Amino acid sequence: FMDPHHIGWFCTTGLPSDVTVEVGDMSFHLHKFPLLSKSAVLEQLIEESSDQEESIIKLNDIPGGAKSFEMVARFCYGVKIELSAANVVHLRCASEHLQMTEEISDDNLIAQTEMFLNQVVLRNWKDSLKALETCDDLLPHAEDLQIVKRCIESLASKATTDPNLFGWPIREHGIMQSPGGSVLWNGISTGARPRNFSSDWWYDDVSSLSFPMYKRLLSGMESRRIRPEIIAGSLAYYARKYIPGLSRRNSMGTMPLAGTLSDVEQRNLLEEIDRLLPVQKGLVPTKLLLGLLKTSMILKASSTCIANLEKRVGMQLDQASLEDLLLPNYSYTMETLYNVECVHRILEHFLAMDQANGGCSPCIDDMMASPSMIPITAVAKLLDGYLAEVAPDVNLKPPKFQALASALPEYARPLDDGLYRAIDVYLKAHSWLSEGEREQLCRLMDCQKLSLEACTHAAQNERLPLRVVVQVLFFEQLQLRTSIAGCLLVSDNLEGSSRPLRSGGVAMSGEAGGWSAAVRENQVLKVGMDNMRMRLAELEKECSDMRQEIEKLGRGGGGGGKSGGGWASHVPRRFSLKMKPQMCSTQEGSVSEQQKSMSAKLDKLQAKLSKQKRQLSADA
Repeated sequence: FMDPHHIGWFCTTGLPSDVTVEVGDMSFHLHKFPLLSKSAVLEQLIEESSDQEESIIKLNDIPGGAKSFEMVARFCYGVKIELSAANVVHLRCASEHLQMTEEISDDNLIAQTEMFLNQVVLRNWKDSLKALETCDDLLPHAEDLQIVKRCIESLASKATTDPNLFGWPIREHGIMQSPGGSVLWNGISTGARPRNFSSDWWYDDVSSLSFPMYKRLLSGMESRRIRPEIIAGSLAYYARKYIPGLSRRNSMGTMPLAGTLSDVEQRNLLEEIDRLLPVQKGLVPTKLLLGLLKTSMILKASSTCIANLEKRVGMQLDQASLEDLLLPNYSYTMETLYNVECVHRILEHFLAMDQANGGCSPCIDDMMASPSMIPITAVAKLLDGYLAEVAPDVNLKPPKFQALASALPEYARPLDDGLYRAIDVYLKAHSWLSEGEREQLCRLMDCQKLSLEACTHAAQNERLPLRVVVQVLFFEQLQLRTSIAGCLLVSDNLEGSSRPLRSGGVAMSGEAGGWSAAVRENQVLKVGMDNMRMRLAELEKECSDMRQEIEKLGRGGGGGGKSGGGWASHVPRRFSLKMKPQMCSTQEGSVSEQQKSMSAKLDKLQAKLSKQKRQLSADA
């Protein structure tokens, strides 16, 4: 028993103690015979101190300290010890240190603990895990006795196997389950059926291990050919549990809270996890990688760790979200709000990988249909959104904005609407830019790749340079003419489809319904064409007025030479982009002829529809 008034342990047998065993700050007042009858080491030490009135033995190096020796002393006195996964490793290491072998006494402590380890602990997942946890305090003794190795091999073999096939209960988020599938309460089956197990059923259990033990367990699992994505998932779970910055961004639902680590411990853990993560693309969620990258910047991790994480993110940048890509700037040497340089490096990694995988400029016709274009077009959309988010930062200099916007190849953007929006936001936030700087920014986008809606907005945008507005107006006019031509083609096809109409039987009702739909489509088409005519006339007038203003500017700047010559030489050159030059003058009669042709076709189509309707009525 323990004396509450002294740091000592006394055996109450009625006989005075004749030997004192000191283990650290604890003194055990015992008797010689029970000790020497079980341990060869204690027998030798007692013999060496026999000349003293009361023998004093020091055992400061016993594995497990006073806790272990107390259980050993009870065993020596014949007290029954209940072995468990929590104490068997302590007793096994202490008995080995004290040489409690079968040569000294039958059924000694070494034999009993070894049998319990092999026949009970190592056959059970929960007990093997608990025994491995206790090994941390018993190194290197547990390592020398191969206890760590045996526990890891037991856990690795069970983690790669369906737990429902074996007779060991599984702990999943605090719920014990029997091998038959029913939930256990106090060891008794309740009959309730558990959820089906997946390959990640052991993630939470092994996350209770210290990282050195956890690392060795993963190594044992890899030697058993466990899939890399399962290893990556376990590492992700472990990282979220012990690095607070990641657990707040966790999307896996509730997660048990772990003891808070210091910044140094978190940094070391993060660098270790980075080294252990598989290098294959897609095995680790991009959200987690960006979270690790952001945390590594906060914790000031090594440059190697940060560079590795940037490369990992770059490999799967097409799977990133805009919210996660907005990495704040944690450096005092940088002026921008967001770490634009880091995103630029990530983008370069992505482009290098895309080029290594055979990425090249495809044909325009095959651009949208090619599956290989999906990643780079996704990245282009993501980058345009990122540019629009960082554009309001007044400290973001034009060279950095231009370098990031122009990093992608031209074929990556099917449309430049997103890039136009980012440029417009940047110009609005940087209103002090000169005309030349604004023109240089606008050269990033291709006006031919703007949608009709973007063209309409840009034509009225006062922040854009004048010559960019003229160029946008020109291409908007071309798009409107193309749209009108397409509408005429549709009307021609509609007119042609009316020719095979025949009367007769059941088919007549179906064709009558088709004609009703055709009439409605014709009405919608006519309204749309009328709107296009009006918009085209307005644009031609605006273009004509703009042309006259440009000519006035050219004449007014003739004395200076440079100004007038610049406008006269640049505007026509802007209009000659891979197509025949076309003038914006209302003196050309092509639009009027097209309008007359459209009206004639519509009238002809309406007459045809009326005729067919009369035939349908007569047949009915």
